[in-house]
This record gives sequence, structure tokens and C-alpha cells, in this order.
Amino acid sequence: MTDLESLPPVLRHLNDQQAPSVALDADEGSNLTLDEALDPLPIIDLQSLNHDDGKNNLDEACKNWGLFRVVNHGIPPTLLSQLHEQAKQVFSLSYKDKQSCCDGSPVNYFWSNPALTPSGTAVTSEYQSPNLFEAFNVPLPQLSQFQPQLPVIESFRILLVEYGNHLSRIATTLFEAMVKNLDLKLEPSKSYLDNNTGFLRVYRYPQSSNPDAGLGMEVHTDSSVLTILNQEDIVSGLQVLKDDQWLGVKPISNTLIVNIGDLTQAMSDDRYKSAVHRVKVNKQKERVSMGYFVFTGDGVEIKSSKYKPFTYDEFRAQVQQDVKDHGTKIGLARFNRTEES
Repeated sequence: MTDLESLPPVLRHLNDQQAPSVALDADEGSNLTLDEALDPLPIIDLQSLNHDDGKNNLDEACKNWGLFRVVNHGIPPTLLSQLHEQAKQVFSLSYKDKQSCCDGSPVNYFWSNPALTPSGTAVTSEYQSPNLFEAFNVPLPQLSQFQPQLPVIESFRILLVEYGNHLSRIATTLFEAMVKNLDLKLEPSKSYLDNNTGFLRVYRYPQSSNPDAGLGMEVHTDSSVLTILNQEDIVSGLQVLKDDQWLGVKPISNTLIVNIGDLTQAMSDDRYKSAVHRVKVNKQKERVSMGYFVFTGDGVEIKSSKYKPFTYDEFRAQVQQDVKDHGTKIGLARFNRTEES
């Protein structure tokens, strides 16, 4: 059972059956396929990407799924397990301690809303339903500027520095393979995947015995070039939309989940698809996951036959405005080329 004092006040009702809740649509999940004995996801062996089979497997996964599992990624299993154990200790701190540890630092502690401004302030909307999570937003290039006073958070910071180096390597390897598969003619002087933009979001989704509590994370696509997810190997919750069915993404030890983001979909002229996904809360256990998001470099313009030219800053600003005005992200549809353009 999650200690209520460690949760933001807005999430403390999750195990109160009488509390106000956000109901799911009546048909939500009615077509859900969740066979945890099977793993339907494409599997990409990072060590085989230079072989023809590896290239073909990656290309098919990006076209048909927009999401795949990565094995032989080179991250020590001990580091992955230590990260999750340390994250749990950090989340078990009191709500006030988690707030105060980030005061004046580049790391942000937030909850319920995945959309943040560049300064780390959550974008709020009167139309938006709360997401059932709390999280730390960690800009990896600025971790050296984060000097927490609590030893448990400092220990976590040290692990994240090592982890971030692995994530940069993996993201670069995958993106370069995708560019070759797509035969993209990118301008060599510009960074279409800039690891200096990479940030990590460390999420905790509390358990909820309330069947009408809502979603841990709403249905969405990521605004990134790529997202690399490290989820616990015990508690499931991530689901991807495939052929109009929600498929549960099985947690498997020492593997990573990678999904295509909106920026890559635009670069590829829609040949690669940004994965539609969501997170469900678990009735018995809380869930911890860590998502790495990486973007184009500052001022890099994405040009496409399908979309009007845009930079990531322009894309992010539009997403934030849509969340504020409509309570949800609209995304690439905002940049579709019209017949007149």
C-alpha cells in the first residue's frame, strides 16, 4: 500500500471508493487484448543492426508498430535494477520533501499533467482530466547542476548520470539506422537528434482499488524524435494501440521499449508512425517507469511533404496551447499541409 503522505494531495483519493473519480468511457478497454504470456512486440537486437536482417526488422517495426522492444542494448542489468530500487526510495519520501528538493534546481517535480513549459511549470486546463501519476523531470545535460541535500536523491542522481550516457548511445545508434533505412537527405550541419536535449522522466503510478479512477497516463503520442522506456519487470500498465486494439506491453527484465515520436513521423513523411499509447493503473501494486525523450537541436527545421515546416520549439508551443485551450494534445494534425499551401 502506498503511503498517502508521499503522494501529492490530488492523488490521495485513489483507494477511496467514495472519492470523486474520473470515469472511463463506457467502451474503454472493451477490445483490450492483454495476454501476458505472449509478447507480440517486434524485438530489435541492437548488436545486429548493421546486418541486413537487423535493418529490415527495424524498418518493419517502425512502419507497422511505431514501437519495439530492444535487447542486447549494453546497459548492465545491475544498473537497471539499482535505478528502480533507488527510484522507489525517492518516491517514498514525503510529498513536501520531494517538492523542496527541486527548489531552484533544473529538476522538476510534478504530477497529473504531462505537458510542461520550458521552465518546468505544468500546463493546466479546465478541460483536462487528471492523469494518475507523479514524476521527476530530469534534464540529463544539467544533472551536474543538481546538488540535492538528501543522500537518497544524490545516490539516484549518480546512477542517472551513468544511465544517461547509455541512453544517448542507444538513441544515436537507432536513429542513424532509421535515417539509413529511410534514405533521408538530412542537412549534415544540423542535429536532427541532439542528445543535449535529452531528458528523463521518472514516473510513479500509484495503485488504485477504485475501478473508475481513470488512466495513469492519457492516450497520446510523444512529441520526441525517439522515446526509450525502462519499465519495471513486475508491474504492467503500458498499452499500445495496434490495429484498433489496445495491446499490453509485457514487462520483461533487461529489455527496453522504444517508440517513434511525432518528429520522426514528420521527418519520414508518415512512413514511420508515432505510437499511440496510454498507461493503466494497477489495482494491486504501484508502478515505476523511466522514459527518455530526445529531440531535434535548437532551431532545426523539419521539412516534409506531409507537413508545413516547423521547429520543435514551434511544435511544443502549439501542443502547450492546445492543452490549455482544449485539454488535450492535437499534435501533427496542426501542421498538416492544406491544398492551398
